[in-house]
Amino acid sequence: MRVYLGSDHAGFELKSRLIEWLESAGHEPVDCGPASYQPDDDYPVYVMRAAQGVAGDPGSLGIVIGGSGNGEQIASNKIPGIRAALAWTDETAKLARLHNDANVLSLGARMYGVDEAVGFARTFLETSFSGEARHARRLQEVADYEKSGVLPPLP
Repeated sequence: MRVYLGSDHAGFELKSRLIEWLESAGHEPVDCGPASYQPDDDYPVYVMRAAQGVAGDPGSLGIVIGGSGNGEQIASNKIPGIRAALAWTDETAKLARLHNDANVLSLGARMYGVDEAVGFARTFLETSFSGEARHARRLQEVADYEKSGVLPPLP
C-alpha cells in the first residue's frame, strides 16, 4: 500500500522510523518532508502535502506526525476528501478506519513511545472500513455538507 507521510520537527524522528517499518512491511512510503531535521519548521507545509497526496491517490493512506498530532490532524482535514483521525491507542486507530473510514492517521510523537506509534500505524493500515449503513450514512452527511455548505436536516 502507498502511504504518504509528513511531519514537523517534533515528529521527524518518528516519521523516519515509520518509513523504515513501512518498507520492511512491504508498503510503499512516500515522504512528503521534511527531508532533514529543521527545528523551526511549520507542520502545514509537510502534512498538507501528505494529505493532498492521499486525496489524489485513491486506495492510498497517510500518516502525519507532530508533537501532539492535533495540529497535523486539523491541517490535514482542510484538504478536500481527507478524513484525518488522531490516535492515542490501538482502539482509536482501529475505530478511525472501521467506523470513520479515515484515510490519514495523525500521531503525536511526544505522547507515546515509538513501538506504540508503530503499533497504531499497523492497526490503522490493517483495518478496513466496516461499511455498516449507519457509518456510511454519517460519512455521506459530512461529504454532502462539504459540497453544499448546508447542514444535515434535524431528525
